[in-house]
Amino acid sequence: MSSRKVAVITGTNSNLGINIAYRLIEREDPNTRLTIVVTSRTLPRVREVIELLKEHVKKVNRVGLVDYDYLLVDFTNMVSILNAYYDLQKQYKAIHYLFINAAQGVYDGIDWFAAVKDVLMNPLDAVTYPTYKIQRVGVKSADGMGLVFQANVFGPYYFIHKILPLLKEGNAIIVWISSIMSLPKYLSFEDMELLKSDASYEGSKRLVDLIHLGTYKEMKALGIHQYVVHPGIFTSHSFFKFLNIFTYYGMLFLFYFARLLGSKWHNIDGYKAANAPIYVATLANPHFDNQEVKFGSATSFDGIEYIERSDIDPTGVSDVMDYMKLKTKEWDEKLKDQITNSRVPV
Repeated sequence: MSSRKVAVITGTNSNLGINIAYRLIEREDPNTRLTIVVTSRTLPRVREVIELLKEHVKKVNRVGLVDYDYLLVDFTNMVSILNAYYDLQKQYKAIHYLFINAAQGVYDGIDWFAAVKDVLMNPLDAVTYPTYKIQRVGVKSADGMGLVFQANVFGPYYFIHKILPLLKEGNAIIVWISSIMSLPKYLSFEDMELLKSDASYEGSKRLVDLIHLGTYKEMKALGIHQYVVHPGIFTSHSFFKFLNIFTYYGMLFLFYFARLLGSKWHNIDGYKAANAPIYVATLANPHFDNQEVKFGSATSFDGIEYIERSDIDPTGVSDVMDYMKLKTKEWDEKLKDQITNSRVPV
């Protein structure tokens, strides 16, 4: 009799999210009946993603059965997160994989003058650590929190808090998706919700790193193994609206050029970017692999993928965890009498 595993992948409708699903389908033991829980904010996109996954299963000729479910969740809406928790609780007794692939930004375009200047002065840095993406400052969610903070950090953190019994029952593996840009300089502990920051996306990923360091030992004590990874640099659909056909292909050229110059982080392809998340979920050994490091998706100059580990600066872990715990208590109280039910047939 085959075993069953349930994988919840947040942001499945993104380039990285769907490639995580593709690679998990390929890597999971064919004797396992795998359920992929697709998450999105909208039902039409859920249907599109499930169709793509079905096509991929046919293409790779997987022997084991793959089932599909969905979860409508908006991490910038706490009631939506609560509703997602209720849905999962009703549908499943255990969750075995959870990929936190939240990557919302409040981008407002590109400073083209700065972009051209950076590319001419140092093309490798310009396409590895870009500083010319314009982000709006002070954007709040309807719940009154910093929008990017809630979408990428607190929303997923609270979601894990609610579904912890299901994760514990499944001896789950949690994979937080961070970024190559999650540098300490992008986070001020006086601005934990990133409302004063003009680099809120990068700051949110720095928070992800610190939350991982502050929680993975507690998770391990519950039988849950947690990792933090980054996908390197790849073509992300979220930024396409700021590019035309010329700037898009110009970007691709610079990505390949950076790889030829020796950059290990320019995976370019979303499938290669999903290497690290799937490696830690299916191949990493929690008894030997150091969970205090970040696992990165890397690619050699000739396109061969590999895993690269990097240290995480732990400065500020306790400050971040104190804030997250306080915020969790606050929302537990606010949501204690809230009952929702918005699930509809897919």
